[in-house]
Amino acid sequence: MKNQHHLIFPNLGRIGLYLFLFIAALYFLIPLYLILATSFKSMAEIRWTNILSLPQAINFEYWQHAWSASCTGLDCQGLQVGFWNSVRILIPSVIISVLFGALNGYAMSFWRPKGANLLMAALICGAFIPYQVMLYPLVRITNTLNIYGSLTGIVTIHVIFSLPMTTLIFRNYYLTLPMELFKAARVDGAGFWRIFISIVLPLSVPIIAVATILQVTNIWNDFLLGMIFAGKENLPMTVQLNNIVNSQLSERTYNIDMAATLLTAAVPLAVYFLSGKYFVRGIASGAVKG
Repeated sequence: MKNQHHLIFPNLGRIGLYLFLFIAALYFLIPLYLILATSFKSMAEIRWTNILSLPQAINFEYWQHAWSASCTGLDCQGLQVGFWNSVRILIPSVIISVLFGALNGYAMSFWRPKGANLLMAALICGAFIPYQVMLYPLVRITNTLNIYGSLTGIVTIHVIFSLPMTTLIFRNYYLTLPMELFKAARVDGAGFWRIFISIVLPLSVPIIAVATILQVTNIWNDFLLGMIFAGKENLPMTVQLNNIVNSQLSERTYNIDMAATLLTAAVPLAVYFLSGKYFVRGIASGAVKG
């Protein structure tokens, strides 16, 4: 009898788990399907067919229009302008924030200067302060430094807001590395930069992948900071998407809006699909320890 119970209840548990995973997958996949299907439909199809129906034909005309011809006010160059602006913002922001986070984590883990724990606590507290609280002071500061509304300004803002999280990620990872490596390098006469470049960085590949993926996703998806600090000539793709969707004065073209949404989401989706295994591997190798 006991053996029968052992056979039944594990099966029920597994069925429940699979059912939960199936429902969770539907929760995310159904909206994605609706956006994708709508982006290929004509406006007549959208008006007269079921929302769940497949498009009658795969037509990339609306994608092309969203990319190169959709309008934000009087400017009808499409999302391509915002895409290249986002790329110019993304690359330096990710590189600088990941590098500075690695340096901070390395210094706090191995060198442990006086007051390191207090500084780490202050960084963590800063990470939980809402952006809105800091916006006005940062606008005044960047304006005083003459970088408000510029590429330099928005990159600086992204680095500032990213440092607490990247520092925490690298510090926790470095605390899992054997201190003997650091001590042996010090005995051999290696200094701060030599140890960092020759020993610590080569061991940091998994956590660099984690930090890079997180930063690419956060910075690419940012709307608020880009709208306030980037300036008219550097508006990122998310801001341009909002402008395209909300600047239509006649019939709302849902097919073009959905195509524009997918184009904007393409980069973070590609990052997750192509590098998801590196993210999991980095997390498993110590990103959440410490």
